[in-house]
Amino acid sequence: MKTFEGSMTALATPFLNGALDEGAFRALVRYQLDGGTNVLLPMGTTGEAVTLDADERARAIAVVVDEVKGRVPVVAGAGSNSTRETIDSVGRAREVGANGALIVTPYYNKPTQAGLVEHYRAIAKAHPGFPLIAYNVPGRTGVDLLPETVLQLCDIPEVVALKEATGNLIRTVDLVEKCGDRMTFLSGDDFTVLPFIACGGKGVISVSANVAPRMMADLVAAARSNDIAKARGIQVRMNALHRLLFVESNPIPVKWALHLMGMFGPELRLPLVPMGEANAAKLKEELSGLGLLKA
Repeated sequence: MKTFEGSMTALATPFLNGALDEGAFRALVRYQLDGGTNVLLPMGTTGEAVTLDADERARAIAVVVDEVKGRVPVVAGAGSNSTRETIDSVGRAREVGANGALIVTPYYNKPTQAGLVEHYRAIAKAHPGFPLIAYNVPGRTGVDLLPETVLQLCDIPEVVALKEATGNLIRTVDLVEKCGDRMTFLSGDDFTVLPFIACGGKGVISVSANVAPRMMADLVAAARSNDIAKARGIQVRMNALHRLLFVESNPIPVKWALHLMGMFGPELRLPLVPMGEANAAKLKEELSGLGLLKA
């Protein structure tokens, strides 16, 4: 089984004239590989998966798998607020060669904790032996996957990891206390990589790594090897970048950053709209200061 830990990038999706820009997407993948990224994750929140249809999502995953050629694992975002639709999305991801799937807790429906367990159990039953990463992001979904419920997910072999995006480090310790080494815990919050790993996490699924993969890979490696001084230095140096990449709804800022870096065009799909001018100017200044813009 592939290992899902380290510096993992939630890839942004480039569009050209309303369609997937496959050439730019492949270039972004190569940039990530050159930057030391350990795992690639297309079709998450950062990839605007909710505004792509099923065929588009499958094609995007297939492009990443083809470009990676087995050098790192590919985990496909495949969650929705429908268990039946999620099962189908995981199947499509498997068909095109993904090594695992990221499954966000169902949004809008507001299931109970018991309903969350049954959601993951049904997906695992439909795809036996296929690795799943549960994803807890209550700020977007309106439901919180509690530590006691994560402990129940430990009884489902296919659920191998949790992306925890509450930003609550007490929660991280509670999870490790309850689950120990049975579950791999991954930060879903670029601001907390060092403390999250210090509390028992094994990596991050990062937005900022789209634009600064080497810095994020170095931060994670230093934190995991207990080089606290080095990790702290990188964490602090990246802090302003993290703030600016979340000053408007993700992935608005990160796509503008990648546009400024010459990676691809700035297209978004409604209801997302381009970054405000004042914030865009601040982001450009920060990217320049980090040496991420071409001369």
